[in-house]
Amino acid sequence: MGEAQKGILAMAGACAIWGSMPLIYKPLAHIPSEEVLAHRVIWSLVFYAGIMIVRGRFDRVRDTVRGARNAGMVAIATVMISLNWFLIIFATAIGRNTEGSLGYYVYPLLAVLLGRVLFGERMSLAQAAAVAMAGLAVALLTFGLGKLPWISVVLAVSFACYGVIKKQMNADAVASVTAELAMFMPVVVLIFAYIYTSGRATFGQDGFDTVYMVLSGPVTALPVILFSYAARRVRMSTIGLMQYSNPTLQFLTAVVLFGETFTPWHAAAFILIWTALAIYSVSFFRQENASRRVSSASSGVAATVRKSSSDGSANP
Repeated sequence: MGEAQKGILAMAGACAIWGSMPLIYKPLAHIPSEEVLAHRVIWSLVFYAGIMIVRGRFDRVRDTVRGARNAGMVAIATVMISLNWFLIIFATAIGRNTEGSLGYYVYPLLAVLLGRVLFGERMSLAQAAAVAMAGLAVALLTFGLGKLPWISVVLAVSFACYGVIKKQMNADAVASVTAELAMFMPVVVLIFAYIYTSGRATFGQDGFDTVYMVLSGPVTALPVILFSYAARRVRMSTIGLMQYSNPTLQFLTAVVLFGETFTPWHAAAFILIWTALAIYSVSFFRQENASRRVSSASSGVAATVRKSSSDGSANP
């Protein structure tokens, strides 16, 4: 099996785990979401720190937060990713994973918009139309349900902001996530202080719940490692397309397995989002093909020039 095929399998595994998060956390729906989050952070930190120590790269974790600017970016990233993780757990507990999946569908289109606004990245007319359709979908669902689908909005915004921060961080992927988890530990201490003093703590009282919360660490860490493996071996356009399977699995889990409410307003909003993603994907792949043609043409011209120069020097 070639490296590209291995990368695709790794990416498929990462997306399958991410898309199954509602299914994974459903057995813990009876536990306060903040306690589940706290244990997810603790055991993820143990797992990541162990990897960095085994690899002899724990010094990179310190480098990630060295300096006020780096520490500030890690702090913002910590807020964004912890909020994202909490909402997935919370949405599962209250039976609103349909909104969660919508948020992850909106995310790539919001990322395109932020790339244009913050980094001056080129946005085609088709991509602008796709972003506008995503906004229309959220507005339509808000109108139809009589309330803002805030879980969708916060998930999309938090993950998009997390991507913006990570784009500006020059750090090892595992080291940066380890630093983010370590920075969240004071909040974990406050959560434990609250749940233990109020008598709401579950950890240690039931064998299944306890083991399940401990395993949430490796389950959280594994897809990130698989994603990092795939990113070095697979084209970004392929990775971007495969990531749509994440919210698709969440959507199917919510509607088919959990039987969550799916109104005509939900249907209209999702149709708009799926259409927007189709428009965006076609536009993106056209840009990719055009870039490859320009790159191939430039390489061909350069090769011709080198050959001509070589021929000229051999036959003065």
